[in-house]
Amino acid sequence: MFNFFGWKELILVLLIVLVIFGPKKLPQIGRSFGEMFTNFRKGVKSTDSQDENSKTASPDDTAKDGNKSDQE
Repeated sequence: MFNFFGWKELILVLLIVLVIFGPKKLPQIGRSFGEMFTNFRKGVKSTDSQDENSKTASPDDTAKDGNKSDQE
């Protein structure tokens, strides 16, 4: 998936980030990136579970839901 990133490129990017933000901000940036990645994964997982729930719903359930929205 990430075949275009090798060890050399990763080290170069980390050095550039270190120079730009400095060593004091680096832990905060890493923490923020980790939280962002975790929230992204939770969002993807929740979307997948919603898709599975809609696939397993019976046609009667979807028809009832459709009728409710028509009545409103």
